[in-house]
Amino acid sequence: MTLGQIIPLVFGIRPEFILFALTLLGVALFHRYTLWVALIGLASILIFKFIAIPDFNLSEHLFGHVDFADQILNKEMRVGEWSVLLNLLGLLIGFAILSRHFEESKIPEYLPDLLPNDWKGPLVLLIAVFVLSSFLDNIAAALIGGTIAMVVFKRKVHMGYIAAIVAASNAGGSGSVIGDTTTTLMWIEGVNPFNVLHAYIAAFTALAFFSVFASFQQDNYQRIQKDAKSDVRIDWVRLGVVAMILLLTIATNVFFDFPALGVWVAILIGAFIRKTDWDEAKHSISGALFLVALVTCASLMPVNELPAASWQTAFSLGFVSSVFDNIPLTKLALEQNGYDWGMLAYAVGFGGSMIWFGSSAGVAISNKFHEARSVINWLKSGWHIAVAYVIGFLVLLSLWGWEPEIIEKKDNSGHKGQHSEQTTPVQETPHE
Repeated sequence: MTLGQIIPLVFGIRPEFILFALTLLGVALFHRYTLWVALIGLASILIFKFIAIPDFNLSEHLFGHVDFADQILNKEMRVGEWSVLLNLLGLLIGFAILSRHFEESKIPEYLPDLLPNDWKGPLVLLIAVFVLSSFLDNIAAALIGGTIAMVVFKRKVHMGYIAAIVAASNAGGSGSVIGDTTTTLMWIEGVNPFNVLHAYIAAFTALAFFSVFASFQQDNYQRIQKDAKSDVRIDWVRLGVVAMILLLTIATNVFFDFPALGVWVAILIGAFIRKTDWDEAKHSISGALFLVALVTCASLMPVNELPAASWQTAFSLGFVSSVFDNIPLTKLALEQNGYDWGMLAYAVGFGGSMIWFGSSAGVAISNKFHEARSVINWLKSGWHIAVAYVIGFLVLLSLWGWEPEIIEKKDNSGHKGQHSEQTTPVQETPHE
């Protein structure tokens, strides 16, 4: 008897998906209690798994296991979710401290002299966030952009512009394997870095659209501070701490696939150089735990229930990504295999910008701008993000087309091995 035969379906839908959908609905309706909603949703999914699936093993799901008999015969090893979850937790809290160091370096107070005084000022800032995110983690790029915005706009930042900062950070990382956790996951799984680069066709198009509307929104709401304070003295040592955090993040991401390690090593070193505002970390804990809970919920969804890979599926996943965090969504797509990875990178990366909890960058910036935790206001003020997503995708599809690729995953010995049973059907399915 197969798993699908012993688990009852509700109107043909697996109960896990229904429980997750209700969790997301609760997050949208009760944005002041998002952490509790996410934890209750996670608990309900786990209770269902324990009752309906006797073979379900939570510790195996989180920490993985090695079946030595299978390892000898098939050279396969299962890896748990702990690495992704611990990285998320470490990055969200660590980058909150980074943004505080950056703010206290006084660089944001000096920037009004460098940015244009009218609507082009916020426009240039969005472009800068986009560029930063191409080689930094999108969480860091969003928080740096948000920190600058709070200073140059005298803490009056329009909701539409907050959404645009998140969108710029997600778009900038969509075509770079070191710019976003989702593209880094693709790289680890065997996707060639050049095979995600064409995501920038869509990302540049989207940025050109939403950045103009968001910049006018911000300029009408609060014009940029015209001149820097005359008595600003930049703390270059603290700025050096920021640079150290970023460099170690990139290094540990490339060499150890664990960027959070570099963040916290640098933070602890920096604590001996400049006073660290640990209260900033405390304030970001609830938001970090919220995202970890949502990602854990998503990782518990059954992989074989997703539709076959196609450009239509990739397009739909962009909207799904706005509520279904893009990190586990990318993992599910990698398990399925057979996507155009650049198109998917744009879809799940930029698509997560449409709602505040759709990406880790959105969750991170909501810790700085609490008013962002309103789905209705985010959608109403950031309408240009959804429109930009559609325009960018259609431009990419028309100029590049759908070019799917089957990646051969590596076994634990580093050699390319066989695909799992879940990915086999995807290989045999012809793509349009």
